Amino acid sequence: MTKDEKLLRMFQARDEQALQAASVQYGKLCRTMAYRILGDRQDAEECANDVLLKLWNAIPPAEPRSLTAFVSGITRNLALDRLSARRTAKRGGGEMETALDELAPYLVSDEDLEARLDTIALQEAMTRFLRSLPKEQRMIFLSRYYSMQPIAEIAEAHGSTAGRVKMILKRTKEKLRTYLKEEGFL
Repeated sequence: MTKDEKLLRMFQARDEQALQAASVQYGKLCRTMAYRILGDRQDAEECANDVLLKLWNAIPPAEPRSLTAFVSGITRNLALDRLSARRTAKRGGGEMETALDELAPYLVSDEDLEARLDTIALQEAMTRFLRSLPKEQRMIFLSRYYSMQPIAEIAEAHGSTAGRVKMILKRTKEKLRTYLKEEGFL
């Protein structure tokens, strides 16, 4: 049984030691990813703690196939939410946004549903595109645009040069543009 499988079983059994084990196994990943998004160590640490709470509340019922991907997704989303909240606070406390959020359920229209369906279709197209890439290309693309890793770090992880990583990213973005045009998104 792998570490991830043991950790998942601990969460499913509601074993409180799962939080400590997850912190040991994924704490550095969470802090690093959150720091790349937030640029503040204290916020990154708080975000990593929030990830543990979110994991506790999500498993069960969630049964992720890849715990690393699940943790990464939660971390990314929480960090982006925190960044958005920070920007909102700088714009005056976000009262306008709060008021609009309160009003939003009463303003739902067919256009909103259509936009949501377009978003889902785009996500599915992106998934198909990423699956079509060779593994190294896909990992470099995701490292840069999902995990937001610096190019030098990606190059080091792949035993490559920064110039080669930049070229792979450029070519992959060009392929993505062509693919999205063919799929009717551009």
